[in-house]
Amino acid sequence: MRSRWEAHRPFGMSIAEKRLNIAGEASAEMAHALYEAAQDARDRAVPRDLTAAAFFDVDNTMVAGASSIHFIRGLAARDYISVRDMAGAGWTQLKFRITGKENSRDVASGKEKALSFIAGRSTAEFTQLGEEIYDELIADKIWPGTRALAQMHLDAGQQVWLVTATPVELAQVIAKRLGLTGALGTVLESKDGKFTGRLVGDLLHGRGKAHAIRGLAAREGLNLRRCTAYSDSFNDLPMLTAVGTAVAINPDSDLRVVARDRSWEIRDFRTGRKAAKVGIPTALALGALGGTVAAIASRRAEQ
Repeated sequence: MRSRWEAHRPFGMSIAEKRLNIAGEASAEMAHALYEAAQDARDRAVPRDLTAAAFFDVDNTMVAGASSIHFIRGLAARDYISVRDMAGAGWTQLKFRITGKENSRDVASGKEKALSFIAGRSTAEFTQLGEEIYDELIADKIWPGTRALAQMHLDAGQQVWLVTATPVELAQVIAKRLGLTGALGTVLESKDGKFTGRLVGDLLHGRGKAHAIRGLAAREGLNLRRCTAYSDSFNDLPMLTAVGTAVAINPDSDLRVVARDRSWEIRDFRTGRKAAKVGIPTALALGALGGTVAAIASRRAEQ
């Protein structure tokens, strides 16, 4: 239980706020370093529009469903984690999908479980598995409409970043597969090529995402007023309000209300996902569990 001092500090940030800031700064630093390394290695052309960028949430914005659950399914199928751990994570996600609200105790519990089964694991192995699982379970869950929006920013010469609570190693896999600039994600502490079982700061969530975007903007020379952010969730309001243009993608009920009140673009690709047609957002135009268990059981039966 948090002490009164931890819960509220009238003359400074709370411990939770400090962790979110640390998480955002660590994510921005890693994302920038990986981007610079990729440019050196591939000799990428410099974007034509150097001060504008687009930031996309992942779950239910770029990917149908929760990317973490898709990855967990793949890890469980490879005996990387137990079916029991997978079921627990699935139940937490199910409650979120039904209620539209994130429970802080569920988030904390899920974080502890995730860190416990990843401690001591190889970072290289984790990334390799992420690539396999993306191709197997996530590739066909990308929203065509959202992907088209990201491509418009790329065609305009702008950087395009994913921003997610998913571990940065896995977020980078998604960004790479989609041909995006990179990803801001939760940074898992590692030493000598293995995860320690601790986070750098906290999950990249809520205000942490906004801090990460600001940190990246400072490193890349971006003008946040010329940037665009996309999300489905009211929880991402700090990120959406950190930039000049916000677009609600497949919004939850709370975000839909905010978007309407603030005259933000709303794009919903949930009906007929495979045939979704994308329209250019006005601001952009102007500016230029059962199936999872069965799958695992089937795999084990084949062994």
